[in-house]
Amino acid sequence: MTGCTVAIDGPAAAGKGTISKAVARHFGFAHLDTGLLYRAVGAKVLGGASPEAAARALNPDDLENDALRTPAVAQAASEVAAIPAVRQALLEFQRAFAGRDGGAVLDGRDIGTVICPEADAKLFVTASAVVRAKRRFAELSEKGISVTYEQVLADVEARDARDMGRADAPLRPADDAVEIDTSQMSIEDAIAAAVAVIEAKRGGV
Repeated sequence: MTGCTVAIDGPAAAGKGTISKAVARHFGFAHLDTGLLYRAVGAKVLGGASPEAAARALNPDDLENDALRTPAVAQAASEVAAIPAVRQALLEFQRAFAGRDGGAVLDGRDIGTVICPEADAKLFVTASAVVRAKRRFAELSEKGISVTYEQVLADVEARDARDMGRADAPLRPADDAVEIDTSQMSIEDAIAAAVAVIEAKRGGV
């Protein structure tokens, strides 16, 4: 499966990150969580930088930061992701990663529609807002981050509205993407479903 590009999109906390990492391990592909790019820019903006300047100055080391997983950074990431100049600044970084030798899995919100429209396999991983909020609340609680379930649900719904409603590269399934709804699925079943889709797209090679 040399040179295969897999695009995995979906809303926050749908499971696309976990599925993407597992798929990359299964096939031996490199993996990029593109949401971390926007979180890193958002973190810099919270620190006082301008969004476009932060995006242009981004480097791989900026992605290695546990603070990128906080609710405040998540909100900032969603806000800066709606800025066309920020998206353009990060476009080449993502496309270069997608074209690397040995295959690549990219997950985000516009991979199959904008970043890699010619990807070999496209998935849209989703789940209900309530399920996603419960997952994110549990994740944040395990990390000791103080937040209520109601706040997390409100954040999830607000991010959905921003991501789906923005004028530039809104969150939506690519026309040829296969949708996987993980609301009632175990993570093992969701990963198996994703692997099956990719193998089918590649003819089982």
